[in-house]
Amino acid sequence: MLFLTQLRSAFRRHWSHYLAEALGIGFFVTNAGLLTTLLEHPASPVRQALQTNDTARHWLMGLAMGVVIVLIVYSPWGKKSGAHINPAVTLAFWQLGKIRTADAVWYVLAQVAGAISAAQLLKLILGKLYAHPTVNYTVTQPVPLPRGVLLAFAGEFVISFILMLVLLLALHSKKLKELAGWLIGALLALYIVYETPYSGMSLNPARTLGSAVAAGEYYGMWVYWVAPSVAMWLATVLFRRFHHGENLQCAIVAGCSPSPSSPHSPGEEPPQYPNEGNT
Repeated sequence: MLFLTQLRSAFRRHWSHYLAEALGIGFFVTNAGLLTTLLEHPASPVRQALQTNDTARHWLMGLAMGVVIVLIVYSPWGKKSGAHINPAVTLAFWQLGKIRTADAVWYVLAQVAGAISAAQLLKLILGKLYAHPTVNYTVTQPVPLPRGVLLAFAGEFVISFILMLVLLLALHSKKLKELAGWLIGALLALYIVYETPYSGMSLNPARTLGSAVAAGEYYGMWVYWVAPSVAMWLATVLFRRFHHGENLQCAIVAGCSPSPSSPHSPGEEPPQYPNEGNT
């Protein structure tokens, strides 16, 4: 009963942050769908021009989605919510004690809702283009091999662990915190080019769920929820165990320095510590 009260109170105070999370991942899913259709559908002039150049198409996709992440992180609404747009990232910030439990729950719900809504909108607008096998709703599934599930799990675990470790190192550094979004964008681009053949390159449980709901295909779904979440949680636990430098100030991927006049000051952003203070 107490937790339900905390959820209601958090929603009244921070609904705009949750909306920003939903819009952020919705923007990501929309761009992923549009770019995949542009680069992979046989009727696309870009696909026809690069018919035999798979590497060029993969790099275009990687660089474009890297830019999308940077735009989200440094946009006003990305800075407002922190630009988690990923349940595994929210879990990591919660583990660090930088977001309350009630806010974390709403963040995850908003991320899932945003991803599902964006994929459904693409399905409605693009129709058969989005459903074509070369696009397939941008579904991420294990490769159809005897050990495809294990390969997908390992791939998702490794890339998620590295991404969270890089993010934490950047955000805890005075020199790198303002570049955290660019570093994540660069990693995402590299992952799309080099890791996609192993797991489909998700990193994001909500994004994978949104595509799966649109396609009605849920094979291997647990891999894309468990591997990134456990990997980012583990990276956070190990980082807290061995890091003894500057303390993280907030759960915002772009980095911040809260002050009484800052839009990210305590009381105006999702609270920095779980289950303390006002409910």
